[in-house]
Amino acid sequence: MNKLPSTGERRQQQGATSNQEQRSHFLMMMATALVATSFPVGAAITNGLDSLVLTFLRFALAALLLAPLVAWRYGLAIPGLRDLARYGVLSAFLVAFFWSMFAALRYTSALNTATIFALTPSITAAASALLLREKLTGPARLALPLGMAGAVWVIFRGDPTALISLNLGLGDGIFLAGTVALGIYSTLVKYLHRGEPMAQMTFWTLTTGAIWLLLLSAPRWPDIAWNAVPVSVFAGIAYLAVFTTLATFFVFQWSATIIGPTKVMSYTYLNPALVLIIGLILGKDIPPLATYPGLLLIVTATFVLQSSGRAHKMQGIFK
Repeated sequence: MNKLPSTGERRQQQGATSNQEQRSHFLMMMATALVATSFPVGAAITNGLDSLVLTFLRFALAALLLAPLVAWRYGLAIPGLRDLARYGVLSAFLVAFFWSMFAALRYTSALNTATIFALTPSITAAASALLLREKLTGPARLALPLGMAGAVWVIFRGDPTALISLNLGLGDGIFLAGTVALGIYSTLVKYLHRGEPMAQMTFWTLTTGAIWLLLLSAPRWPDIAWNAVPVSVFAGIAYLAVFTTLATFFVFQWSATIIGPTKVMSYTYLNPALVLIIGLILGKDIPPLATYPGLLLIVTATFVLQSSGRAHKMQGIFK
């Protein structure tokens, strides 16, 4: 007969759970700040190379950088067919999102894509309800549209005329499809996780994603004039691979198993505020007072989503 845990053991387990949650929220704040920088960087380099090639280089470089750590801790034995299938499904949705970002920015503005990106938490919540049977509390149901409204408010700087005049076109449709893929991916991370270390799961997701992209982009490689590609494009790819791909993938995947995919994706509401802060650091004008109510809505919605619902089962970063 299995012995029930004592009161002291239960307290230790609860303390470990709390520490894991706090670590997850802190890392998500750091990762969200990095994600906010990917929009201006992506916009700056999207015309330097074909979007599929750009995305392939981003995935391949991130996987190569992660390989030594995974080889040292867990080995690089090729997973079985079932595991490869899991990673392949995850990476397919992830590839769709990152390709859509580069492709969409050729036809639409960063303003439009940022607006569409604010739909991610709601899409994730819907996918989690279907796949994970994750139920949102009453406050959380209010927080999702509240946070989306706040994000849109900030993006358009409190100007309803700018929102009404928003023109939706091909690029917006592409990025909307990619945003749906990201919401599904965030849910599938928890749904398809089988207890393996997150570094290992991240590596094989990146690797299978790079394989998808290599196959898709192969016909375009002979037409690339590598000597004509600006150095800044390669610098941008390196930045995106290290900081907004490798680091954020690991944090997002691990946090999704700790606090749940809906809470993880609710951090995307903070992107508009972080983008404004980045703009101030780069010397842009202080945002008008009309944006402050939107910032308040975003912070409120994020807080409500983080404090609602029951804690998820804890799992360590490395096993």
